[in-house]
Amino acid sequence: MDKEKNNKNLDKKKYNEKLDTEIENDANKMGTMPVGKLLASMAWPAIVSMTINALYNIVDSIFVAMLSKQALTAVSLVMPLQLLMISMAVGSAVGVNSLIARRLGARRYDEADQAAGTSIRIGVLNFVIFAAIGLLLAKPFMAAYTDDTQIYNYGVAYLRIITTMCIFSMIQIQLEKVLQATGNMIAPMIISLSGALTNLVLDPILIFGLLGAPRLEVAGAALATVIGQAVGMTVALFLFFGKKHDVIIKIKGFKMDWKVVKDIYGVGLPSIIMQSIGSFMLFGYNAILASSATAVAVLGVYFKLQSFVFMPVFGLNQGAMPIMGYNYGARNRKRLMDTYKHALITALVIMAIGVVMFQTIPQVLLKMFSADAEMLAMGVPALRIISICFIPAAFGIMCSTLFQGTGHGVYSLFASLLRQLVCILPLAYVLYNWLGITWSWASFPLAEIVGTIYSAVMLMYLYKKEIKNL
Repeated sequence: MDKEKNNKNLDKKKYNEKLDTEIENDANKMGTMPVGKLLASMAWPAIVSMTINALYNIVDSIFVAMLSKQALTAVSLVMPLQLLMISMAVGSAVGVNSLIARRLGARRYDEADQAAGTSIRIGVLNFVIFAAIGLLLAKPFMAAYTDDTQIYNYGVAYLRIITTMCIFSMIQIQLEKVLQATGNMIAPMIISLSGALTNLVLDPILIFGLLGAPRLEVAGAALATVIGQAVGMTVALFLFFGKKHDVIIKIKGFKMDWKVVKDIYGVGLPSIIMQSIGSFMLFGYNAILASSATAVAVLGVYFKLQSFVFMPVFGLNQGAMPIMGYNYGARNRKRLMDTYKHALITALVIMAIGVVMFQTIPQVLLKMFSADAEMLAMGVPALRIISICFIPAAFGIMCSTLFQGTGHGVYSLFASLLRQLVCILPLAYVLYNWLGITWSWASFPLAEIVGTIYSAVMLMYLYKKEIKNL
């Protein structure tokens, strides 16, 4: 028994020595490559994949809108719960990503492996939670927002499918973040693209019953999404287990280390809450607009369209976070802050392009969703007013990336709370009831300004408290 234990310890020692040698010989790119070049190399695959995902989300809603405004409204009402599901998955995975990157930077390889192994178990647990929600709460959820029978039936069908079959996306997202934490950004791009392209192809086939398939309408959109996620997960499993990586995921004989779970959720829980806040904001905003199906549809269309602007920035976020985490763990202040500065400038450029689009061609954007005269009259000013928030949002997102990459996810949490709950919903309610629906959209840029001020204060605090002394 002792001999087996000694052999096992010797194997671990040899493995760690081998990893040390590989990192020394390869001159680990996250610690040595010029920051601008490194960020570009790590961010572009995530930017491409997330932009494609944003495009497929838009196309998905475009096809649904061709059915009817009721179908678009149903999907818009379900969107907050769908975003909550994604928030749980991504937030958990952000905690895994941050912990693995920091442990690799500090060369604590066993702990990095333990975090990677824990990620799969977290994905399964997330699936169980949302499958139960879909089975038990789909009907009462839709009944709380609408008494239109068609909207209700569309919404229940869509919600049940995407929740009870979310195991694929939960595992896929975890594996993507594990790979990103090691500096591998190409594999996550391939994984994401495989699922998105599958969804794009299947959407019109299953929604409208093309090529001999049954016409499933809104349920077809949900099934196309789930099948795309299944393809993405399959590709993720193949890419991860088909070759060696800087971390190992054990399937058999794995024992949970609750200290690692605690470390993961030290960053992951604030990230989950932070991302979920957007879902709760939409729950509340939909409740404020519930008397107008057109207003709900406009809000849903806005969130689909803005994803095309925000997703590239979130892709940039995914490329920057492992670099920040690694160099924070390695106590390299200059590379940490250089990464932040490069990422911020890039994010501001992307957001500026988005502002120009929303200000100059809002009619074109809305007509992609089969907008009628009523929807255009309401949606054009909505897009122009809300898009004012894009520029300050770039600063907030990059500050959140720095906070999370250095293990201070709670700072990001409070920034999101300020922007999306403490400020936006009260402002929206007051403006809607006092000045009408058009002015209620101003709650977005007003709340973002408050969040920007908070992020700036916390950035200076973190720099003086910790980063300055690295």
